[in-house]
Amino acid sequence: MGNHILKIGNLKKTIRYLRKNGLKHAFYAAKERIEEEKTTEYAYREPKEEELLRQRTEWKRFPYRFSIVVPAYETKEAYLRQLIDSVRRQSYERWELIIADAGAGNRVEEVVSEYQEKKGERRLRYIRLLENGGISENTNAGIEAAKGDYIGLLDHDDSLAPDALYEMAAAIDRAEQNKIKPVFLYSDEDKFDDNGCYKNPNFKDKFNFDLILSNNYICHFMMVAADDMKKLKLRKKYDGAQDYDLVLRLIHQTLAHVPASGLAERFIHVPRVLYHWRCHEQSTADNTASKTYAYEAGKAALEEFCISQGWNVHISHALHLGFYRIEYLPDMFEVRSDVGVIGGRVLGGNRIKAGMYDEAGNKVYEGLHKEYSGGSTHRAALMQDCAAVDIRCLRVCGRLRTVFREITGVPYREAGEWKTADISGISCDEEGYRKLSLELGRAARRLGYQVVWNPEITVRDRNSH
Repeated sequence: MGNHILKIGNLKKTIRYLRKNGLKHAFYAAKERIEEEKTTEYAYREPKEEELLRQRTEWKRFPYRFSIVVPAYETKEAYLRQLIDSVRRQSYERWELIIADAGAGNRVEEVVSEYQEKKGERRLRYIRLLENGGISENTNAGIEAAKGDYIGLLDHDDSLAPDALYEMAAAIDRAEQNKIKPVFLYSDEDKFDDNGCYKNPNFKDKFNFDLILSNNYICHFMMVAADDMKKLKLRKKYDGAQDYDLVLRLIHQTLAHVPASGLAERFIHVPRVLYHWRCHEQSTADNTASKTYAYEAGKAALEEFCISQGWNVHISHALHLGFYRIEYLPDMFEVRSDVGVIGGRVLGGNRIKAGMYDEAGNKVYEGLHKEYSGGSTHRAALMQDCAAVDIRCLRVCGRLRTVFREITGVPYREAGEWKTADISGISCDEEGYRKLSLELGRAARRLGYQVVWNPEITVRDRNSH
């Protein structure tokens, strides 16, 4: 039955995608999704009981208090109880759960009172809202009442993994030992349905400036320093993308003190699945077309951010809902002084032969079909920062052209449709190209520049047919 539902859901997504993007893109999107489902196996496993017992013993060594804010509106009782139970199961005990209720009925209040009185749960707080002000205003009521050092947001039909708060506290402690106070932290996440089936894990990377400008991959679970959350709050005009708007404003605020290349020290990724996002037909987790206004709000928030940076750009929706494309109207190097190298895809036949490299020197998307986006997160189709890009398909800013010559032994000249570096004077094998690419990437980042992957820039390897 579960597989049947999954297939029906995929069919609906394909039809929506076909209407939006045309036959060719819809064909390859459906083909890639089918291949991904055949090869991807996932089963969420909670930490073992002995690990949770260790955390329950050690949590007191961390001083942080966490406030979890839930905006409730006509919440199903079963969902509400599951949410509350997931917080009460936390191995880290210094928390408060604030439920800001904008619903018309009394059942949410009655359930909360039951936990408070019959189960003695005094960490659970209830706020009755006089009117439904929308997701941002309802959440802000909870933010204003929060007493914690960090504030996290939990949707009224979702749940937390039992180690969520402990892992956040441990990550804050590690940062503070290095004399860094995190602005926000975020974890990996997955999706689950009413049958208890967990699927679609989103294993994220460390903070990536250009990726967040393509998509709100931060999403859940995010904890924000209370001072910053209370100062900025959520904005009603961006309802549907209020979290994305908050992240972008936190970035803007932090860029006043930290260069873009240093943001990952303040915006910390906790590499564990700590949040379970419930799937049902009305949720954006399972039906990305259910709240199309949210994607317009996200685009507007991104436009405001770019204006705040003084960037002359044009922003449009990418092929997939919730993903954006920034077109830098002057050259990207002219708009952004933080960018030193821009590169794209090297194709061999219909597949990616080289392009983006990670810090270990691996070709991240090697072998991926040129029409594929890289799976459900569509990472291969998004602009993002990386360790290096392939020397056969890159451009460098004027300040790095001397470095380019020192590394490659040839002067920097541009050629071709994309005005990429002319490497006709370089003769080496595939491993040689990789070493030169990585060396140039390391040099650029050592000097404080971002290396940006732009998959729209595409060249064909001269040795491939």
